[in-house]
Amino acid sequence: MTHATGTCPVSIQHRSGAPAELVSSFPVVDRFTAIVVAPTAPALVLGSAQREESVDAAAADAASLPRVRRRSGGGGVVVRPGAQLWLDVFVPSGHALAHHDTGKAALVIGRLWADALAPLLPDATEVHDGAMVATPWSRAVCFSGTGPGEVLLGGRKLVGVSQRRDRSGAWFFSMAHVTFDPVEHAAVVALDADERARLVAQLTADVATLPIAAGEAEAALVAAVQRLGTPAAG
Repeated sequence: MTHATGTCPVSIQHRSGAPAELVSSFPVVDRFTAIVVAPTAPALVLGSAQREESVDAAAADAASLPRVRRRSGGGGVVVRPGAQLWLDVFVPSGHALAHHDTGKAALVIGRLWADALAPLLPDATEVHDGAMVATPWSRAVCFSGTGPGEVLLGGRKLVGVSQRRDRSGAWFFSMAHVTFDPVEHAAVVALDADERARLVAQLTADVATLPIAAGEAEAALVAAVQRLGTPAAG
């Protein structure tokens, strides 16, 4: 279900539904658009190129986490209703904020989050402006590594960003966790017990959750989108 608000040149929408639907189809839009996404059921969302062998299928089934595949890169992430603040942003080709360089394009989204949330957060935010910082598990777990445009809070990853592009523009998919269970995320990765324990320790140390109410963060993001999406912002 999709609800749109706002006036040109920025479209603010709210979309809810099953994760399989949310990650496989997108509204047809022709202007700067931000969609606050709310899954109505749990799922393990895999990256577009993530190998099926990286998943412990039996563990995912036991946890009632159906596997769905998004149309952007990166590793897997467990989504549950109310457990994350999820924002999809479309930047049309020719917009003042559009970049052909994928790294620079992702920075726009990271700075959107950082600028919106910084006044509300207890620690300093940092938008990662550099090459991918990989771990042994980042191909399988989105929040195990840090890519361009992703946001750190007190040195820990708060916001993940992925993207897909075509002639019309670029879709950016971004998410911050309201709650995050390192054990749950590690349990669905195909690892032996020792390596899974190391992954749990890494996620525990390196992943941040929103330290403010999700509704407060969402309102700040929507206001930031409205400011950013106008032509004058570029």
